[in-house]
Amino acid sequence: MEERKAVAYCGLCCLDCQGHLGKIPDLARDLRKELKRSKYEKFAASVSKYPFAAALRHYPECYDVLGLMMKFRCRKGCRDGGGPPFCNIRKCCKDKAIDGCWECADFVSCKKLDFLTDVHGDAARKNLMILKKNGITAFLAGKRSW
Repeated sequence: MEERKAVAYCGLCCLDCQGHLGKIPDLARDLRKELKRSKYEKFAASVSKYPFAAALRHYPECYDVLGLMMKFRCRKGCRDGGGPPFCNIRKCCKDKAIDGCWECADFVSCKKLDFLTDVHGDAARKNLMILKKNGITAFLAGKRSW
């Protein structure tokens, strides 16, 4: 991915994202393969009868969670069609014909950025301040928040 395209409209950077980096989704995939190969579901079912291993009753849910973690693999940044398809931030920037929120006078108080807070805290707004002040090249070379 071209580095400039890695900067999302909201100020987050794909180069810092675990879904884009792929390590966790790939580890989840590999663990699921090994669990299936070793027929771990049979082991979990048999030992879950004992108090010390009772939590293994939830093994099927764990296996399903690993499958979900695999789905968070992102090969495209938001500028190439990746990320959430419902992203109002991307739509807003495209409608305004701007490269990102940092070019908008209202980004500091913009409510569209609020949905990022649960996962990213104030990282997007911190990054947007850096982008506005220093530009994309300096942003990519410097410290970023995630």
